[in-house]
Amino acid sequence: MMRRTPYLLLVAASIGGAQPLAAQTAPAQAGGTENPRRSKDVPVIASGAWTGPRTPDGQPDVTGFYSNTVGNHGNFTDPQAGPPGEASSAARLPRDQRAPSRVSDPADGQIPYLPAARALQQDFAKNFPNPVKPRYVEPLARCAPAGSPKSFMWHGFEIRQYPGAVLFWFDSGWRLVRLDDAPRLAPSIKLWNGASRGHWEGNTLVVEVTNNNGKALFGRYGDYMSENATVLERYVFDSNGQRFNYVATFTDPTVYARPWTATIPVRRYTAADEPDGWNFDVQPVNQPGQPKRYEHAERICVENNGPFGGGAVGVPSDGPVIAR
Repeated sequence: MMRRTPYLLLVAASIGGAQPLAAQTAPAQAGGTENPRRSKDVPVIASGAWTGPRTPDGQPDVTGFYSNTVGNHGNFTDPQAGPPGEASSAARLPRDQRAPSRVSDPADGQIPYLPAARALQQDFAKNFPNPVKPRYVEPLARCAPAGSPKSFMWHGFEIRQYPGAVLFWFDSGWRLVRLDDAPRLAPSIKLWNGASRGHWEGNTLVVEVTNNNGKALFGRYGDYMSENATVLERYVFDSNGQRFNYVATFTDPTVYARPWTATIPVRRYTAADEPDGWNFDVQPVNQPGQPKRYEHAERICVENNGPFGGGAVGVPSDGPVIAR
C-alpha cells in the first residue's frame, strides 16, 4: 500500500521545507465507566491562556491523533440518530437522552435556512435512501473531500504542526492552516476544503475559512453551505492535551437567514489507547525496543461502497442510477 508520508513532505516543503514538530504524549483519559469514544456530553472548555507544552516556534503543542465523541456524520442536528432511513439503536432513546444538536446557536439546534435552501436540504434527505438521480448521492461516496465541518465527524484524524502552519490530516483529504502572511488565494478559486488562515489566541486556534466550493455536505441529511460561505473556526484546546472543542460560525446570506454556530467535541488518542479502525485508525510503527508509536493509516476510498444512500450505483424501480 502506498503511504502518504512522501506527500506530507511535499506539504512541508510548501511551507519552507520544515519537518513535523515533535508530538507530545497526553495521558489517557482516566476513571469512570463512560465510553470516551462515544458520549452524549459536550465538555465545557473555556478560551484562555495556554499552560501546556509548546512547539519550538512557540505554538501550543497539540500534535497528535483525534476524533469527535458524539457520533458519525449521519445526522448533523441529531448526532446519535443515524442517517435517513437507517435509525440507530440510540434513536430509540428520548431526544433529551441523546447527544445534543451540533448546532449550538440558535438555541433550537436547527440550521436557520432560508426557505428555498431548506427545501433543497429536505429534498436531498428524502431521496438519500434511494438516490434515483446523481445529485442525491453523497459526495463522500465518490471519494470527494469531506470539507468543513464533516471532516471532524468522519474517521479520526491527525494534527501535525510545522513552523508557521498547522496541518489537519483527514481520511478524506487535508487542510493546511497557514499562520503566516503568505498571499491569499484569489476569490475565484474554490476548493472542497476551502482556504484556511489562522492565528493563536492563548489556547485557541482561530481560523478563517474562505474559498469554499459549496459542494461538500455536512452529513447524510444534505445540510450544506454555498460557495458564498465563510466559516470562522475556533479550536479551543484544554491545556492537559486531552480534548478540544471545534466551535465554528457559518455565514452565508444566500443560504442562511443569519449566521449560526456549530460545536463538535473532540478527544485525543495516544499510544495508551487501542486502535479501533474508526476513531483511532492507525498502524503501529515497527521499532523494536522503543516505546509504542503509531502512524496515520491510509484509507483507500472506493466509489460505490455503502452505506451511502445506496451508493453511486443501484437499480431502483424506475431505472438505474448513473453516476457522474
